[in-house]
Amino acid sequence: MRSLGSAARTVTEFLVLWLVSAVALVLTDLILPGVRLHPTPAGGPFDTIPAALFLALVYGLLSVTLWPLLVRAMLWVGPALLFLGVFAGNWLIMVLAVRVVPVATTERVADVLVLALVMSVVGSGVAGAIAARRDDTYRLMLVRRNRSRLRRRGDADAAPGAPGLLCIQIDGLGHAVLQRAIRDGVTPHLAGLVHRGSHVLTPWHTDWSSQTGASQLGILHGDNRNVPAFRWYDKSRGTVAVFSNPADNAAREFERAHRPGLLTGGASRGNLVTGGADDNVLVVSRMRGARMGGRATGYADYFVDPASAVRTAVRFVAEVLRENVQAYRQRRADVTPRVRRGGLYPLVRAFTTVVETDVVVAAVIGDLIAGRSPVYVDLVGYDEVAHHSGVERPETRKVLRTLDDEIGMIAAVAAQAGRPYRIVVLSDHGQSQGATFRYRYGKGLEDVVLDACHAPDGRERDSVTLGSRGRGAEGLGYAEASLRSEAAPDVAVAPGENPVVLASGNLGLVSFPLVPGRATREWIDARYPDLIPALVTHPGIGFVLVARGDGGSVVLGSAGSVDVATGEVDGVDPLADFGPGALDRVRRTDTFDNVADLMVGGQYWPETREVAAFEDQVGSHGGLGGPQNTPFLLYPADLPAPPNPLQGAEAVHEVLVRWRDLA
Repeated sequence: MRSLGSAARTVTEFLVLWLVSAVALVLTDLILPGVRLHPTPAGGPFDTIPAALFLALVYGLLSVTLWPLLVRAMLWVGPALLFLGVFAGNWLIMVLAVRVVPVATTERVADVLVLALVMSVVGSGVAGAIAARRDDTYRLMLVRRNRSRLRRRGDADAAPGAPGLLCIQIDGLGHAVLQRAIRDGVTPHLAGLVHRGSHVLTPWHTDWSSQTGASQLGILHGDNRNVPAFRWYDKSRGTVAVFSNPADNAAREFERAHRPGLLTGGASRGNLVTGGADDNVLVVSRMRGARMGGRATGYADYFVDPASAVRTAVRFVAEVLRENVQAYRQRRADVTPRVRRGGLYPLVRAFTTVVETDVVVAAVIGDLIAGRSPVYVDLVGYDEVAHHSGVERPETRKVLRTLDDEIGMIAAVAAQAGRPYRIVVLSDHGQSQGATFRYRYGKGLEDVVLDACHAPDGRERDSVTLGSRGRGAEGLGYAEASLRSEAAPDVAVAPGENPVVLASGNLGLVSFPLVPGRATREWIDARYPDLIPALVTHPGIGFVLVARGDGGSVVLGSAGSVDVATGEVDGVDPLADFGPGALDRVRRTDTFDNVADLMVGGQYWPETREVAAFEDQVGSHGGLGGPQNTPFLLYPADLPAPPNPLQGAEAVHEVLVRWRDLA
């Protein structure tokens, strides 16, 4: 009975698409001077309809036949050219259609392109694929396609069994921000989970390195030691390690190969690391050398469908235009704090909010229909936009609303799946807002450090700060790894007189390549006597962690210090404004093998909950202070409650593993 109903729906959709496409061709014939449909000999007001019906039918059949082959060819050019390839592919199919059936005349190449665009947009719209807001039609279409794929492979829908675990990460969304979004109606699907009592919303607390790399290693692999920041200087290799580099991510995973990951036997979607899963889509650690058609990217399975390809391409272009309009409005209204949003950023934003979201959500729907478990997906759009627009600005909340719609659609599919699912929604960190360090004080952290070291100006000076400039939001790491078909090489830093200065949000890292191990306060004071005083007295810096010659470490502030091991305070505690547990977080990082010689904590103003990021970000994370350290966990009420407080990504891993293993 189900097959008959499915066949009836397929025939109905085909007939509707065929007729609407024919009408679109008739209208194009009337509007566009360069396109002429051949009339029937009998003439009359509807004499071009037969030609339109015939051309629409042939175009549709050619699309179904040739599109998968064209996509396979386009996957080798890389994502940067994919969207041009989508339109070029449709143009080629229309050229063939016009040549195969001589029922239309075009004067220019551009006219054929317009015809192809019209047909693509119409087809995508009828399929429910262009709509910016996911709806039941699009959900049902994806479900049917995944079930058809399973049947073609000889697999049936997943049989009912033990509940599966689906974890949906909203990257960068803080607990307090979500509370306000629920209150204000921004996230109706998440609000429904809370208001119905089916789920419980609770905060958890990040480690000092409050960024996705550290959090996902902890959550997915149960171990995030030796991850002091999103990027750091690796003295053993003389390179800058960064989580946008697939090779670095793969190395982090290899170091944890002895531990079973959370996703062993399951699926990883849109994450930095696999979590032990063999089935990966858009996972950065598996992208080294991977073309778009590779298993690690997952583009092939998504873009092989023309409706999906055109839908995403059109939405990509719309998102680029939307970003430019929103940036202009922000400048015109003189909204502050703000940062520059030009260059490649509109493309990066469109990639994270449209392309990556579409691909990973489609993959998750396939996982649910196939009954895979556990599944962990990262939706990165909110984090990317919040970095540049602000944590709760109108455009950021709109992106959050869109992600809430995605989650609603995923939940609806899960309810249809053959296997029951427990859905956990969580974030990896929050974001803290504020004007940047450079905007406030006219100089960046690297300038302050190098001035205090009396480093020479010019090319020699710039070369040693490579990695701290031009790598803005963490979200760029996702897009960077995905938008390139090959991974970028490691950034090599030759040992020299000057320190290497890096940043992750309002966390700064200063390393001295000349020192093989960790530099001590005594060595730094002897070599650069003005450096530490310049840092601890700077109004934009809250504290500095440095090792001592006696084997201990100390946190220095402008009016006091605290011994890391004992917690003994001399004068004013420099960590007092950073909240309870700040010393424990610093103490843990202090034990890392690769902790920077100077760990610089950016200032935090508790009265306004603002920070001053060392990167070019309005909303930032990576250090200590404010909402960046308090993400959320939204879990089914029938699951065992997590510890309270829930401290650190490794503790979240233990909770999720316990939930995963419940019968």
